[in-house]
Amino acid sequence: MTTDRLVAFTDGVIAILITIMVLELKPPAGTGIGDLHTVVPKLLAYLLSFVLVGIYWINHHHLFHVVEKIDGAVLWSNMALLFSLSLVSLATAWFGEHPGSTGPVFWYAIVQLLCAISYTLMTISLLRLHDPESRLAKAIGDDRKGKWSMLAYVVSVPISLVAPAITVAIIAGVAIAWFVPDRRVSRVLD
Repeated sequence: MTTDRLVAFTDGVIAILITIMVLELKPPAGTGIGDLHTVVPKLLAYLLSFVLVGIYWINHHHLFHVVEKIDGAVLWSNMALLFSLSLVSLATAWFGEHPGSTGPVFWYAIVQLLCAISYTLMTISLLRLHDPESRLAKAIGDDRKGKWSMLAYVVSVPISLVAPAITVAIIAGVAIAWFVPDRRVSRVLD
């Protein structure tokens, strides 16, 4: 199987997910510049989620430049990623409405962990199809940043129950670490 349909479908779903997230934003009730303070938490939640979803899209885009073949396991693991990403909108809306509250931050951390797990499962499914000396295997390497990110999300979930602000800082830290696109794929393609 080729990757064209999977990549096109993923691009379309992610575009829709980002659109849904922005539709959750409502303008301030008043007309004064000071009225913006009421939407700042929602805007910040949206910004963080937009960056995180964007990071998954960028890394997916780069990754599939070195993928030579896919199978049913890859298709289903990609669907798991898209399902997890689809939950970001709900988590963002709740988190933006109640910033710093335990329940919304816990759910936000769970959703980020689900996204990381599903992306990792997708890469594992891809690696099983490719030779250990393939461009894909070389590009992924030992995936230290991916493993550290997963660990950060795992740690952030229980921390959210006692210190939601620390969980938000951990998730933002992961976003900052991934903000610069991963150069592993471009090194293999050069």
